[in-house]
Amino acid sequence: MTRHLDVEACRKEFPGLARQVNDRSAVFFDGPGGSQVPRTVIDTVADCLAHRNANDGGLFATSREVGRLVDDARKAVADLLGTGDPDEIVFGMNMTTLTFSLSRSLARTWQPGDEVIVTRLDHDANVSPWMLAAADAGATVKYLDVDPADCTLRLDQLPKLLTDRTRLVAIGLASNVVGTINPVRDVVAAAHRVGALMFVDAVHAVPHLKVDVLDLGADFLVCSPYKFFGPHLGVLWGRRLHLERLPAYKVRPASDSIPARWMTGTPSFEAIAGTKAAVDYLAGLGGDADRRAAIASGYSMIRAHETGLAEHFLQGLARIPEWRVWGITDAGRLDHRVATFGLTHRNISPEVLAAKLGDQGIFTWNGNSYAPGLIETLGLPQAGMLRIGFLHYNTAEEVSLLLKSLATFH
Repeated sequence: MTRHLDVEACRKEFPGLARQVNDRSAVFFDGPGGSQVPRTVIDTVADCLAHRNANDGGLFATSREVGRLVDDARKAVADLLGTGDPDEIVFGMNMTTLTFSLSRSLARTWQPGDEVIVTRLDHDANVSPWMLAAADAGATVKYLDVDPADCTLRLDQLPKLLTDRTRLVAIGLASNVVGTINPVRDVVAAAHRVGALMFVDAVHAVPHLKVDVLDLGADFLVCSPYKFFGPHLGVLWGRRLHLERLPAYKVRPASDSIPARWMTGTPSFEAIAGTKAAVDYLAGLGGDADRRAAIASGYSMIRAHETGLAEHFLQGLARIPEWRVWGITDAGRLDHRVATFGLTHRNISPEVLAAKLGDQGIFTWNGNSYAPGLIETLGLPQAGMLRIGFLHYNTAEEVSLLLKSLATFH
């Protein structure tokens, strides 16, 4: 029997959701830029700063405790992402910084004439690092296009783009602007057939979908805890054989263990502790099973709830002719998208819309959302879209309030 998410119980865990704007309860549809965090994460970060505020590697109590919390956090994130090897988990300042670091390393293995494939759907943090790395190595960058009709990737182009000179394919698991879920497993299989490595940006996917790196078959994957109810931090997963063999830029005294090779400088231990608490929060949604099984169960409920919100939203917006939703809108294809929506209004700019909604206590984003390639492909100005995102703590009542507000814009 399928369990249902207790949304009201979830909401009580997030103190930020109690915020008021102009005597109204704030509505947080800004999740694509960063989620709210549960009390357990806040308390864990505070506890680390209050009682374990030390660097690791020392022969004294607080330092030893920091070392244990980092180990525990790696194990938790390994369970979140589906790898059995916690040493394959690397923490960093953010996804962008980790990607630039890895791209610099990979570029040292490339030669003039090699090729890299990126997409026009992705966040620029999964495009520019590879463009710059390719330029350093004399490699060529190729682009996988987007179908403007539904904002899905033109996978029919992929066989012609892949050659025996392809060294890397970089793709997002889910679009941070229009919510498209990409068929990454199929792209990975095609890339590996020509000997290319696969880098997956899962930043926007992890708040919504269970991720299994081994099932995807990727070589590298990145995500951001502050998008899945944790603190500001970045996470890189890479296959052990790659993280061991690639040249890492690091200071000379650093340990040669895999995580130490790739974690440059002293990290935010309090954020690492908070990341474990965020994973444990997700596992807690799923019950008392072992952590990986509980995470899977929790995501099943999250997915069902968010899909219901998406269906409610799309049905309501279809009755307001001034609006256009970019991306998949067919109710029969909601399994191919997450509950993130890029909208444009026929008369009003995204900036004005976001400001007016913000004054009503409805928090949304406007702009190109760091996906300039997609905005250009769709023929829109770089002022972009109004971006609305639902997370598991959002309610059907909040979606109805949003639809009522959107209907007033003419």
